[in-house]
Amino acid sequence: MNERVRDGYDRIAEAYAAQRDQFKSATYLERFADLLAPGSRVLDVGCGSGLPVAGFLVKRGFEVTGIDISPRQIELARRNVPAVKFEVWDMQGLTKGQFTVDGIVALYSIFHIDRRTHAGLLSTLHSFLPNGGILLVSMGASDWEGTEEDFFGVEMSWSHFDPARNRELVVAAGFEVLVDEIDRSGGEEHQVILARA
Repeated sequence: MNERVRDGYDRIAEAYAAQRDQFKSATYLERFADLLAPGSRVLDVGCGSGLPVAGFLVKRGFEVTGIDISPRQIELARRNVPAVKFEVWDMQGLTKGQFTVDGIVALYSIFHIDRRTHAGLLSTLHSFLPNGGILLVSMGASDWEGTEEDFFGVEMSWSHFDPARNRELVVAAGFEVLVDEIDRSGGEEHQVILARA
């Protein structure tokens, strides 16, 4: 699954970046940013090409680090948002306490890894916020695992639970849920959770 996701996003990097903002994330990013102090450190998990998320966060004055499994996406991100430190990293390889940040954004990313690993990942992300902090995450809007044959011309995998189970996982990881909504912009559905560690 990881190889399919990495290789797929490598192949479609430019095409995906050109149409990236189907989900109108600015509203949720504004809510996230308003909960953080100026100059806060933010980790962007599954940063893609750096736009729109990392670019938005930098403009708001945050110190941003972005990670993504796709080397090609990281190349684009470094070009698009040079003020950010970007690294090729598989989120499933993250370890507790590896980062210390004030906020974490994970949009369009967690549902590309095996849902049986979501609880552990959320617990790890919580450990990155030792002084409290804010998490903004998009998750699946239904219970489904499978492969789409033609996602921008490549095969791509998804794995996610339904919204009730997703919320349970976030709470079990130690977060207090502040916002839990189904966003239907861009002709798609995503559960969006904003939570405090």
